Amino acid sequence: MKMLAAIAAAAMLAGCGVETATTAATAASIKKQELEQGQKTMQQMQQKIDGAMQQVQERAASNDK
Repeated sequence: MKMLAAIAAAAMLAGCGVETATTAATAASIKKQELEQGQKTMQQMQQKIDGAMQQVQERAASNDK
């Protein structure tokens, strides 16, 4: 009977480990998506900044003429 209880306890602990690993993998996947979205947003902002800077330079150049 003690052997059966030990096997049951080991099975429950193993199940907890699998759940923990799955949770960690899910969290890592979410963090990866957040990072990718942040990088995409940063690239878009950089493009907007570059465009605005180009407009400022073009205006300055046209005012010098």
